[in-house]
Amino acid sequence: MNITKDKVAAIHYTLRDSQGNVLDSSQGSDPLYYLHGANNLIPGMEEGLEGRAKGDVFKIDVTPEKGYGRRDARLVGEVPRNAFGQADIQVGMQFQANDGQVVTVTNVGPDTVTVDGNHPLADQDLHFDVEVIEVRDASADELSHGHVHGPGGHH
Repeated sequence: MNITKDKVAAIHYTLRDSQGNVLDSSQGSDPLYYLHGANNLIPGMEEGLEGRAKGDVFKIDVTPEKGYGRRDARLVGEVPRNAFGQADIQVGMQFQANDGQVVTVTNVGPDTVTVDGNHPLADQDLHFDVEVIEVRDASADELSHGHVHGPGGHH
């Protein structure tokens, strides 16, 4: 069975940046299960997985345009320090903004906090080593909900 729209696939992956640094990996834990064609992965990953089968081992290189996009300066801004109450704000902390967007603190000043709404991997070429562990038909529930249930998904 091959990975196509509406199939559930389980993969092991290691993500590296262009310098070869490991950014994320499923090795040593459960594989990542996802519903193919439901926009659960970045576009470049789904394109690279299309048509693959259990046992395939390969590399996928993803450009920013097919990954987390290009950095957008409009997503960087300053927030009054008092908006965080008495919290001990540190660079690198992440918060969910009122609109649901996740922002990362990039600078803490006496009166303002600079936050960045760009994904931390924006502007980066991504390099994945992938192994397909399983491919199966999605259940009717998974298709209607747009994500995996059961093994590798939520119950």
